[in-house]
Amino acid sequence: MSANGVPPAVPAIGWRAYVPASVRPYTESAPLAALFLGISSGAPYALISATLTTRLAQDGINKRAVTAFTLAFLVYNLKWLWAWIVDGVRLPIIGRLGQRVSWLLLAGVLAAASIVNLALVDPKASLTATAVAAILVAVAGATYDIVIDAYRIESLEPRQLGVGSGMSQYGWRIGSVTAAALALVIAARGGWQLAYIACAAFAIPAMVVGLLFGEPARHRAVSARKGAAAVLDSIASPLVEFFNRRGALLVLLFVLLHKIGDTLANLTFRLLFNDQQYSNDEIAFYDVGFGFWAYLAGVFLGGMLYTRLGMKRSVLLSLVLMGVSNLSFAGLASLGHSNWGLAGAIGFENLASGIGGVTVTAYFSALCDLRYTAAQYALISAAASVVGRVLTGTSAGALIEMLGYVNFYLLTTVLAVPAIVLFWLMMRAGFVDASIGTAATDPAAPATPSNRTPRSDRGS
Repeated sequence: MSANGVPPAVPAIGWRAYVPASVRPYTESAPLAALFLGISSGAPYALISATLTTRLAQDGINKRAVTAFTLAFLVYNLKWLWAWIVDGVRLPIIGRLGQRVSWLLLAGVLAAASIVNLALVDPKASLTATAVAAILVAVAGATYDIVIDAYRIESLEPRQLGVGSGMSQYGWRIGSVTAAALALVIAARGGWQLAYIACAAFAIPAMVVGLLFGEPARHRAVSARKGAAAVLDSIASPLVEFFNRRGALLVLLFVLLHKIGDTLANLTFRLLFNDQQYSNDEIAFYDVGFGFWAYLAGVFLGGMLYTRLGMKRSVLLSLVLMGVSNLSFAGLASLGHSNWGLAGAIGFENLASGIGGVTVTAYFSALCDLRYTAAQYALISAAASVVGRVLTGTSAGALIEMLGYVNFYLLTTVLAVPAIVLFWLMMRAGFVDASIGTAATDPAAPATPSNRTPRSDRGS
């Protein structure tokens, strides 16, 4: 990254010299791998968020119980507690494939199995069994995310963090939207069991990436640990390193606050759609037909803004856009059932989310120290939406019933303001620059036994 915070241009070598400069970075192998990693990351999340919300609402479960199910997402916010295991524990037998590859395979199988298990429960027969199944999907999905995020960051060169984050966001949205839409369409014709079983296949792409590309070039293996003291050190070291940085507490506060309004709003959209009597086909069509393509456009714009404006200014702009986007759903709630209103609200929200997904994810990736990639990114990503998820699970349904949808979405817009002001103050004080870790500065390390498992040695 250059002194002014703008990533250097990608060299025009070989056939890429004929590709438009704005598209060229997306054609490199590491960003392309990030695309498929994102697909597997997005599907489990979608199946226990919007899709499960729709399933429960259609089964006649009341709003308070439906929004309480979003507490299952708190598992994602606790994933930093076991992320050190993914960094330091070598799996038997398949561990010969490499630390990241072997964990990709294990976590992928667990994610697929948990989704099938969720398919087999009946919410009308037992809400408790459904809640347990949703939590199991969250545990497996969160573990998969730990490995996927570490693999992505360690595969990308510092100059690729922006575009790699963009491709990961492309993949995440492809996986989440396609899984959610496919589930809706199949459920309308063959039932929810068949829908969820079919969507378990979305766990496969990340496993294929690991098998094809092998261990990431910048992976730094954690030395073997023995004894309780070493285990405690492996948990504490990533935290100590992060909090020793200048302004670390303010950075963590920003991470906690920046998605409160966005998370609180996003996890209630399907309740609004259900109350406005949109059909499964209408939701699937407009979410994919407008929201999906608007998100893709937003991701591309986010990559351009990150390159031209630099990390700090692009993040600040994206925070403003994401906050304002909640107003579009206040407008939709006021308008009532309108397909064009739905398309416009979903389109603007997804455009803003796409831009923010690139810039903010790139910043959070840059915060990591390569010695503790899995643990630190798990901490950062878990903290990013914990406050919004707690508020959603404990009070969103009650707030909607008390305030109505219009005032509720106006409230979520106001809740976005503190994070915008805080990041602006952090920029002025130099804390954004001071918080950057080695993931944004260190180049790819040469392949050695300590940081990479050579292809010729795997399975021998």
